[in-house]
Amino acid sequence: MRRVLRQVDSDFSNLVSDLQKLIRQPSVSAKNQGIEECARLVSKIMRKSGIRTQILKISNATPLVFGEVRSKKNPTKTLLFYNHYDVQPAEPFELWDDEPFSGKVKGNKIFGRGSADDKGELITRIKAVESFLKVHGDVPCNIKFVIEGEEEIGSAHIESYLKKYRKKFACDAVIWEFGYVDSKNRPIIGLGMKGLLYVEMSVKEAVRDAHSSLAVIIKNPAWRLIEALDTLRDPSGKILIRNWYDEVEPFSKEDLALLQKEPFDERAFKSEYGVREFVAGKRGIEVKKALAGDPTCNIAGMISGYTMQGAKTVLPASATVKIDFRLVPRMDPKKQFARLKSHLRRNGFSDIKIKRYHGEAASRTNPTDPFVSCVRDAAKDSFGNYVVNVSNAGTGPMHSFASVLRAPCVSIGSTHVFSRIHSPNEYARLDLLKKTTKCMCLIIDNFSKQAN
Repeated sequence: MRRVLRQVDSDFSNLVSDLQKLIRQPSVSAKNQGIEECARLVSKIMRKSGIRTQILKISNATPLVFGEVRSKKNPTKTLLFYNHYDVQPAEPFELWDDEPFSGKVKGNKIFGRGSADDKGELITRIKAVESFLKVHGDVPCNIKFVIEGEEEIGSAHIESYLKKYRKKFACDAVIWEFGYVDSKNRPIIGLGMKGLLYVEMSVKEAVRDAHSSLAVIIKNPAWRLIEALDTLRDPSGKILIRNWYDEVEPFSKEDLALLQKEPFDERAFKSEYGVREFVAGKRGIEVKKALAGDPTCNIAGMISGYTMQGAKTVLPASATVKIDFRLVPRMDPKKQFARLKSHLRRNGFSDIKIKRYHGEAASRTNPTDPFVSCVRDAAKDSFGNYVVNVSNAGTGPMHSFASVLRAPCVSIGSTHVFSRIHSPNEYARLDLLKKTTKCMCLIIDNFSKQAN
């Protein structure tokens, strides 16, 4: 194993070079920008690393890159890496210090959209497998890669891919596409992800914008939306939609024990985001419980009337708001959407149009699952310490993998908690990329030795 880890050290410049190639290839799924090209580039880099690849396609979906290395000495166990090659839009461009797809290295950081989320994470998995192949000409267990191109727009087709290629993707465990490293350089081992319901609500009142003096006789659709929004949640963040929490279960004793142990630096977090206090004045364990297990109702964006610089006295003809609801285990996105529509009708807002963009259910892996211990041991050996997180506050298609492939999913990775993912000047730390590559090597080795 030492030879494999030394191989990671000696090949690290190639890891950085390949990551730069990936960053320099834009792959913005929201705009369908560079998607096909990036899928081919990912496949090329994997093949160069000794991983057999295949680009899969289904109707109306972006290409999925599948990779596989079959173990000669241990063909009965399979570990799957799930990642994505698409990235968020880079706008606003003017807030970037360098070109958003530059892949520029400055000191211990590499910058660019996708440097952390998720191309930096992906390259650590690829290079871990490559290190085994260079040293031993084999891997300790079967390795598979499922790399999609729609994660940043909701993974609308990943479940269809999983169901169609269930046998091809069959595995015993899944390493998730990302993992945070906290402010004290400890990897956060994530055992779950929240679900998501993303909707758009809109009102159209007139055929065109009007002079604002007519607000005494023409209804303002922005006010109409505000009135509706005010019925959805109270100031503490509690969602007021009838039966919204019906399926929510309390944390288990094991979950609460993990939450108690999980460190959270409130001061550093507030400093990073420039906030004075958390919602409803939450502190201590309540903050951690909220991040792991509270549903949310968040206004992601609102558009109406004149929003440019200076004044324009206008009465808007229409108004639109985009809302994301984070869901927890046992909350069904379709059922929650039906409850939202019923709430609007019941409260006299039948005139508001509502569109469902996408929804994903939440997922959690049992902390006692043997695979979790494989990851814990690897994290301790490569980073010196770790934190176990009951559930990430964000969302991904983990439920689809857990339910279709029937395999435990655990997230761990190289993304520093303040690495500005989804924001200008996104970066990945080089030291964490190297440590995570070694961690992946150790996970593969630990998993291969674990009894079936």
